Amino acid sequence: GGDSTEATAKPKRSFYAARDLYKYRHQYPNFKDIRYQNDLSNLRFYKNKIPFKPDGVYIEEVLNKWKGDYEKLEHNHTYIQWLFPLREQGLNFYAKELTTYEIEEFKKTKEAIRRFLLAYKMMLEFFGIKLTDKTGNVARAVNWQERFQHLNESQHNYLRITRILKSLGELGYESFKSPLVKFILHEALVENTIPNIKQSALEYFVYTIRDRRERRKLLRFAQKHYTPSENFIWGPPRKEQSEGSKAQKMSSPLASSHNSQTSMHKKAKDSKNSSSAVHLNSKTAEEKKVAPKEPVEETDRPSPEPSNEAAKPRNTEKDSNAENVNSQPEKTGTNPTEKKESVSPENNEEGENHKEDSENPGDTNCHDVVLAQ
Repeated sequence: GGDSTEATAKPKRSFYAARDLYKYRHQYPNFKDIRYQNDLSNLRFYKNKIPFKPDGVYIEEVLNKWKGDYEKLEHNHTYIQWLFPLREQGLNFYAKELTTYEIEEFKKTKEAIRRFLLAYKMMLEFFGIKLTDKTGNVARAVNWQERFQHLNESQHNYLRITRILKSLGELGYESFKSPLVKFILHEALVENTIPNIKQSALEYFVYTIRDRRERRKLLRFAQKHYTPSENFIWGPPRKEQSEGSKAQKMSSPLASSHNSQTSMHKKAKDSKNSSSAVHLNSKTAEEKKVAPKEPVEETDRPSPEPSNEAAKPRNTEKDSNAENVNSQPEKTGTNPTEKKESVSPENNEEGENHKEDSENPGDTNCHDVVLAQ
């Protein structure tokens, strides 16, 4: 593609991104550790006891000799799964998935944590970013212009950033993720230094963050600076559109319900009058027994609400607050066929219907080609 693939293409939500990140944020529902707990390959690698495969390089050599070697870091595709392990398989099948037991052991090992942070700093520098403090704040590195230009053109690195963010969350550095994502959004949307990354940042980076409030803050920031504003599909639709659509949907069912209740009331009233007349004119007990009974008013049952299921996202978390303030974003689309597309776990607390895009993979970014790198 060209240099501005993501900057010019109309945004489109990814079914695969939604599914992948939903599982990650919810600690992989129904996930079972299939490896023995005493394997601990990732921890042993970070303790410098085993090299990463297939290259046969130890972590100390990576941190000391590969740092600043941007050609090696760019073109080698086997180290990233070892430096930033996840509980899912990546492209390097020699790398082992994390287990919950290994995660807990990793967090308790100071030597491993120290090297993990050094690996994070090394990759930030590769992207043109530097870590400024112990809370995870970041800023431009000295070489930011050269590296940002490379990052804008080398989109496979967006997969690496997604992996790094996920791994930070797994190994105890969830708080580092929001500052990095905010920095990337600022550079992409405000400074326009890495415009090609904005789709991946909104589709993937933001949704690696498990705290819903932090995600909302990032989305509000992005919505404020996104251009063209009408193409921002991660926020609430315009208020007038939302209310107009709601009024149209509510008017017809409510009118028919009102008319139905009125007619039933009149019918019941007439029936009562008829029953009273029969009762008064009856001369015998036998006639009283056969007098017609007063009908039960059907309006006692609650009238059916207008069907609006398509506009109600399913919340899978306890908090029913949607990710975006008023309603899900994709109802602003004009194509009615989009309502038929559904994502079982992804119509979640974000309040967004994520559209499946598998029928046209050419429209998606590199994330949809390989999710797990």
